[in-house]
Parts: sequence; structure tokens; C-alpha cells
Amino acid sequence: MRMTRLPDTMSAVLGRIRLARVRRPVLAIAWAVVAVLAVLVFVAGPAAAATPPVQVASSLDEVLDHARNWLIGILSAVATVCLTVAGVRYVIASGDPGELEKAKAAFRAACLGYVVAMLAPVIVAILKSIVAA
Repeated sequence: MRMTRLPDTMSAVLGRIRLARVRRPVLAIAWAVVAVLAVLVFVAGPAAAATPPVQVASSLDEVLDHARNWLIGILSAVATVCLTVAGVRYVIASGDPGELEKAKAAFRAACLGYVVAMLAPVIVAILKSIVAA
């Protein structure tokens, strides 16, 4: 009689080993991100205290320009996070077709986010023309 399947305890141990191989790079990346953020917080702390108070916008044109700048920054940040997640998923996929497709979909979403961020000035210009008309 030949055993074709591993006992449940053995398959559970092998499953844990596979998860440990996947978790190590993810944990290393997470710790690196936390370290970079901690350094940025300590460096930006004194600089943030020296900033002048918030100024009130004098015109609608100025408000829309500020909105455009915020929109570009937020969209770029989200696209960068999406691109990072896609890269990590692609590396961790290790040949699994389902995971590779998810990583490719995340890459496409990141590219779309960057395109929308680049088009933000055009969107704000269209809004300006509508409001001024």
C-alpha cells in the first residue's frame, strides 16, 4: 500500500513553512516602510512647527489651483501605493496564475491613477471654464 497523501499534521507543517517564506519579504518591506516614515516624522517635526498659519484664498481661481495641487498629490500617492502593492504581489505570486493576474490588475490600476493625476490640471481647467461661464 502506497501513501499518496501526506498526513494532516505534515501538510499543516509544510503549509506553515510556505507561509513563512512568503511573510518574510512582506515583513521586511513593512519594517522598512515604518522606519522611513519614522525618520520622516522626526525630520518634519521641527519644520512643521515653523510653518505660517493657514491663509485664506482671495479668489475662486486660487481655490481651484489649491484643489488641483491637492488632487495631484493625493492621486499620485494612491497610485504609488498601488504600484508598490502590485510589485509585492508580483514577486510573491511565484508563478501562481491567479495571483499574477491580480498583480497585473493592480499595475493597471496604478497606471490609471498616474494618468488621472496627470490629467488633474485639465480637469480643473474644465471646471474653471464651467464656473467662469
